[in-house]
Amino acid sequence: MSLISFPSTIEDKLFPQKITLQIKGRLILWDEPQIMGVMNLTPDSFYAGSRLKLNKEEVLGRAQQMITDGADILDIGGYSSRPGAANISIEEEIQRIEDPIHWISEEFPEIIISVDTFRSEVARRGIEAGAHMVNDISGGSLDPNMYETISELSVPYIIMHMQGTPQNMQGKTDYENILREILNYFSEKLHIIREFGIKDVIIDPGFGFAKTLEQNYFLLKNLELFDMINLPILVGLSRKSMIYKLLKVEPSEALNGTTALNMVALMKGANILRVHDVKEANETRKLFKQLYA
Repeated sequence: MSLISFPSTIEDKLFPQKITLQIKGRLILWDEPQIMGVMNLTPDSFYAGSRLKLNKEEVLGRAQQMITDGADILDIGGYSSRPGAANISIEEEIQRIEDPIHWISEEFPEIIISVDTFRSEVARRGIEAGAHMVNDISGGSLDPNMYETISELSVPYIIMHMQGTPQNMQGKTDYENILREILNYFSEKLHIIREFGIKDVIIDPGFGFAKTLEQNYFLLKNLELFDMINLPILVGLSRKSMIYKLLKVEPSEALNGTTALNMVALMKGANILRVHDVKEANETRKLFKQLYA
């Protein structure tokens, strides 16, 4: 398979273009890679260290630590998307995320909050509670009302590539040409999204979602090809099975591998790192900037 070659160098990758987002009437400028801290209000997320109880003190304590460590965005989720995770009702998902988003937005009004959901009603309630953007692992495929909702809310929208659902995605890893198919997926999604008038869009190749270990590394190796879409790229590699299975360790032992691959992602053009461990990601960003800024 022949791949398109690009003349750009790593030095061009820090932020090739200034990225601006409209967030609740504010024009936000991103002129360096951003760090998104993962906050899971779930009892069954794959990494136990990321799980939070629905407790104000615990939630605010974790948020404070992530902000102190260098987080630019906090991603609040109430639905576990690990392979084979249990399905929960919309009402339960809302109950898990609504108060924590409200608590964080009141206590830390300057932090950007993302609501991690593929359900339009959860997205709406999260934004009403104080979130600023929506992170949708299905890219609108699992809820026909998502695009209309995002358009009405007028918030930035993260679309991820995934085939199937969290319950069956690991059986949907057959591709004839994985790069071409994912690029086509984003092209088709963006055409529809633009028809709804959604302006601020971020793409996520979906590492670990309907991809084999080898496919994940092939995507990371060729991440710069997603530059042709000309949108910010979010990369979520943190403690995933592509790391811990290859290294034959547990998710709790996958921080070193995560840090190594996060540096690769930055060198390949990632604009946002979605991570469980903000301090280490921030150190990686500082080293990257020192080398290539």
